[in-house]
Amino acid sequence: MRKVLTILFLSIYSFVFAQTKYTIRTVAFYNLENLFDTINAVNSLDEMSPILKMKGNKSEVYWDKIDKLSYVLSQIGSDKTKTSPAIIGVAEVENDSVLTDLINSNHLKNKKYDFIHFNSPDKRGIDVALLYQKKYFKPIHYQKFNPNIYQNNYKIYTRDILWVAGYLDNELVNIIVNHWPSRRGGEATSSHLRQKAAYKVNQIISSIKSNDANAKIIIMGDFNDDPTNDSFKKVLRAKAKKSGLKPDDIYNPFEGMFKKGMNTLGHRDQINLFDQILTSSSLVNTNKNDNYSNFKIYKAGIFNKQFLIQQKGKFKGYPFRSFNWNSYTGGYSDHFPVYIYLIKEMD
Repeated sequence: MRKVLTILFLSIYSFVFAQTKYTIRTVAFYNLENLFDTINAVNSLDEMSPILKMKGNKSEVYWDKIDKLSYVLSQIGSDKTKTSPAIIGVAEVENDSVLTDLINSNHLKNKKYDFIHFNSPDKRGIDVALLYQKKYFKPIHYQKFNPNIYQNNYKIYTRDILWVAGYLDNELVNIIVNHWPSRRGGEATSSHLRQKAAYKVNQIISSIKSNDANAKIIIMGDFNDDPTNDSFKKVLRAKAKKSGLKPDDIYNPFEGMFKKGMNTLGHRDQINLFDQILTSSSLVNTNKNDNYSNFKIYKAGIFNKQFLIQQKGKFKGYPFRSFNWNSYTGGYSDHFPVYIYLIKEMD
């Protein structure tokens, strides 16, 4: 007789699968769409941000956006873990000030988040950062890398890549947070910029693996490329399937979603899946005989709840963004967040 396996969530952080208890942690990424404060910085072009271009109500808009973004972050993975993500990579943040306001907001302050952030050479002043719940993740090393991209002997001042190493519970993991160069000028003409950023990621991975060949690595970000573009397939050589992965391979669970028509943003009547989370093969069970004695990826997804979707008008079905040119829409972001669940057997 065929056995039917059921999943029963027993507590805040564990569940039973075929009578085995597992710890589950959510790892997420979210492009926060121009999370700038209301103060004009003299060392960047932050005056180009939508909130500073507004004629009035800047403070009210800022705090409403903080509240909305923090609510989204508080909900990712909560249906399975009853808490917000243990680790969150973010993009399009201006400075430490906005990150401090975000983690101290009503929806997140009880989670006791901290963050890691460096100012990058991006001319507009937008950066990446890593948020983490201190009770689950303990950083031990963090470092920024600029892709050092040149075009026609002119340096492209793009965002830094952030590498953070730390212990998720008692397991050492490495997180690489990205926001690769945009498609300004067209996908084809700008493709080489993102390939160079991908090459820098390869260098970071090689450096990590020089100290630990089986290092657990998570690569996340707004890559401004889809999973099937050359930056992923030719440079990172990411694989869409778990089976057959080799020790140096990178697994991209979002490639399969993209081929099914799923997306994290829409632009000019075209949908894209720029926001992704990839892992080293050391975080993947490649066959049914593997176990979950250490953290492994269990599921990946796009957090696209109805309240995050534009419900009417020209952009119906797109992410409900917070800014339309220089006016505030009351939305959230022009990207959907993405996430993965990492699970392991409880001791």
